[in-house]
Amino acid sequence: MSSVRIECIANDGYRIGESPVWDEKEGALLYVDISGRKVCRWSPITRQAQAIPVDAPVSSVALQKSGDYVITLGTKFAALKWKEEQVTTLAQVDKDKPNNRFNDGKVDPAGRYFAGTMAQETQPAVLERHQGSLYTLFSDLSVVKHFDQVDISNGLDWSLDHKTFFYIDSLSYSVDAFDYDLQTGKIGNRRSIYKLEKEESIPDGMCIDTEGKLWVACYGGGRVIRLDPETGKRLQTVKLPVDKTTSCCFGGRDYSEMYVTSASEGMDKEWLSRQPQAGGIFKITGLGVKGVPPYPFAG
Repeated sequence: MSSVRIECIANDGYRIGESPVWDEKEGALLYVDISGRKVCRWSPITRQAQAIPVDAPVSSVALQKSGDYVITLGTKFAALKWKEEQVTTLAQVDKDKPNNRFNDGKVDPAGRYFAGTMAQETQPAVLERHQGSLYTLFSDLSVVKHFDQVDISNGLDWSLDHKTFFYIDSLSYSVDAFDYDLQTGKIGNRRSIYKLEKEESIPDGMCIDTEGKLWVACYGGGRVIRLDPETGKRLQTVKLPVDKTTSCCFGGRDYSEMYVTSASEGMDKEWLSRQPQAGGIFKITGLGVKGVPPYPFAG
């Protein structure tokens, strides 16, 4: 795989870059900076990122059927009108846990927005444990809670036949699978399909390719790994020039490019001088596989 090429496309030193999503209509990459409190959109044409500031940690962004976006903001699901820079609350969770915030989120093939929560970190990956839950926002804006006792609710995606839901609770160091009912959005029969090796560090964001294989960004491991969910085997490792790789998605005209977000939070001057692209957004080409376009929220 000598043809794999990695390029830093936006070196803006994001504190916690996360949740990359390709917006085909705009031909642009969406992502967030969680603790920088902004939603960003990078254009391959201008090679510039626009940013919309928000008033709380913003942990994920997704497309909306109407053409705008939905985000997880603090402990709220919210709608974001990009042109107007207007945010509207759709639902709120974890009202009894003022120290919580949402983390990663993604829309399922039926247009439901899945996202989970966690306690606010005191420093990267250090937090009060078992405070989070996994939720779904339905198109009628009702919310269902699937389970609680989550440490850091993270990467999520669905198998190509929509019968399996993949999910990461980071501090379990495991990629898990659930049986999935697309009609109802219910999940069950949780099992681990891959345990991370020590050098892979902490599993973070995740996406799936058109061959049904999972790609997981390894926070602290400076890499994305490709996994076969059927065999539980690691198929490929792509190392990046930064330690804190946070999430990944496919994008570009034919979804053959991979975009990887990263973080700089918690890094001292010496560390940053060794990794000047920390907090940057990376594009990987030459992987030889394509991704699945993101689903829009149906509400």
